Amino acid sequence: MALAVGAPVADEQPTDASSTHSVGEPGADEQGTDASSTLSVGAPGAGGQAAGERAGTAVGDAGGARKQRSGRARPAPEPTPLLDDTELRGALEAILLVVDEPVSELTLAQVLEQPPERIGPMLDDIAAGYTAAGHGFDLRRAAGGWRLYTRPEYASYVERFILDGQSVRLTQAALETLAVVAYKQPVTRSRISAIRGVNCDGVIRTLVSRGLVEECGTESDSGAYLYRTTTMFLEKLGLNSLDDLPPLAPFLPDDVEELADASR
Repeated sequence: MALAVGAPVADEQPTDASSTHSVGEPGADEQGTDASSTLSVGAPGAGGQAAGERAGTAVGDAGGARKQRSGRARPAPEPTPLLDDTELRGALEAILLVVDEPVSELTLAQVLEQPPERIGPMLDDIAAGYTAAGHGFDLRRAAGGWRLYTRPEYASYVERFILDGQSVRLTQAALETLAVVAYKQPVTRSRISAIRGVNCDGVIRTLVSRGLVEECGTESDSGAYLYRTTTMFLEKLGLNSLDDLPPLAPFLPDDVEELADASR
């Protein structure tokens, strides 16, 4: 009875030992399990490293391919095809029919996306064709560009249609003042008045309001305003530049120099 109470029997010791071993220290099988768990989590094995290297290589290749595609030069846009002469002629005529001021050859070339060197010769050919056919209008250079104009021989009919009997012509004083500005520009109002022999301030204001004359700075000595003709002046007279103004010599009296000396 004392043996049973004071000390464990031999059969119970292995059971306690195994229990203590299982609780305090892992067994061989458990150590192997823990080692394998630690190996898979903490450091990849040989198979994991190879897979990681392959994945990294694939990602790198994909990034390089994207960079290569993004850095690749885009193909140049295809050049605009040239219009044939018939289509180019028709396009130019259509544009010139609706413009309200002379249009330059460069502008026409940009609108039609054609070489500028094709525009000038084609316009010359169109103008020559209108003249040869005897149309009531012609194509002329004016103010650095091109525009359709009615022919002078039909001006009376056009005037009758537009004005309907109302006269909007410039007065004689305005015409004289405009002529002085055209041939003496840039010129001051005092100089114009001296040439005409009368004050021209009111006439100058009229010409400025109608867009035929404009200010172009001041005189260095006196600070007086200088005046010159405008692009509209060239357009209304059908001139390409001031060089196309008719010479004054045939219209001057023979003793113009003596008259000039006498007026000094």
